[in-house]
Formats: sequence, C-alpha cells, structure tokens
Amino acid sequence: TREAIDPVRFLSNHSSGRMGFAVAAAAAEAGAAVTLISGPVSLATPPGVQRIDVESAADMYAAVMQAVTSTDIFISVAAVADYRPAVPAPQKIKKESAEISLDLIRNPDILAAVAALPDAPFTAGFAAETESIVSNAQDKRLAKGVDMIAANRVGAGLGFNSEENALHVFWEKGEQVLPVTGKVKLARQLLNLIAEQFQRSHHQEKVIKFNAKDSA
Repeated sequence: TREAIDPVRFLSNHSSGRMGFAVAAAAAEAGAAVTLISGPVSLATPPGVQRIDVESAADMYAAVMQAVTSTDIFISVAAVADYRPAVPAPQKIKKESAEISLDLIRNPDILAAVAALPDAPFTAGFAAETESIVSNAQDKRLAKGVDMIAANRVGAGLGFNSEENALHVFWEKGEQVLPVTGKVKLARQLLNLIAEQFQRSHHQEKVIKFNAKDSA
C-alpha cells in the first residue's frame, strides 16, 4: 500500500548524478509534496516534483533558504563545491605564464545553515567518502548538527557515475547499513529510515507510511 498524511513537505538539493533525483522521486512516490533544487543536469524531473533550477552554489544556497521555511524534511544530496573564485574572470583567462594562482573563498555550507535554523526541519545529508567512512560520517553529522547522515564510499563502481550505490546511515542513537543495490531501490529504503526517525524525533501524532515497495 501507499499512504501519506498531507502535507509532508520535502526539500531536496542536488548538483550532479542520479541519487538526488532518485530520492526526490521516492518521496513523491510516497505521497509527499516535494521541491527539488537542482544544478545544471540533463535528468528529467520526476513525476509530481516541483523543480527549481540553479547554476551556482550561491544560487542553490539562496533557493534553499527561501524554500526551507515551509519544509518538514530537508535532504541534502548535493556535492556542492566547497570553494569558489574570489574574483570570477569576466573573460577567458589567456595562457601567459607556466603557472597561475587563483584566490578562492568558501561557499556557504547549505546543510549546516539549514540545521542551524531556529525552527529547523528534520535534516539529512550525504557524506561521500573514500576512506574511514564511519568516523568521517559521524564527525560530519556532529559538526553540522544534522539529524541523519547517509555515508557512501565513492569509486570502484559505486556512487558517482554509477547506477548502483550503498549507504551506511547514522543518526543520534543508531545506524543501519543499506547494501549495494540500484539507486531507485536504495532511495526508497533511505526514505523509510528518514520517515521512522522523523516521527520519533518530532513526536508526530500523525502517521506517515512510505511506500515499502522494493524496500526489503
């Protein structure tokens, strides 16, 4: 069965790859009202999802902060660049010397900014790691003050540029491994975990049941 109590409002931001779109599709499939904020990609908008397109990390930050006030759950799947040029060149930079130096400044941390809001939604982020997945993901969850972190090892046919992925999901008093599978199925499994923790952390009287199809 597929049931949801309206309105359960999801906001997801995404920059590249397919996992973000799979998460947005899974939430919409479950009956949630979903807003997807996406960087430049060629992927089609999932059915039932409201999409906002942005180009830069600053654009994504502004769009998220505007939309998040009416959001129950925020899922950040985007691998937003940590830095940007301090002074963008208005024209092509000509090759004039063997070396060149660029001054970079930090982009705003979208996930941490949402988690720090006075009336923050339930926040879930992703941690793409190449080593020490457990410790790095736990450190990121605590440093950003988020409710949940979904860690995944990138490379070796997983994560970016792959149709499959695996997640190790952490929250304050628990964790669960979601083994390698297709990203659509994995997104449904992740949404089930988020729904469970959202209900517990917010002590909701209403019952939210996500589509359990392919979640086993």
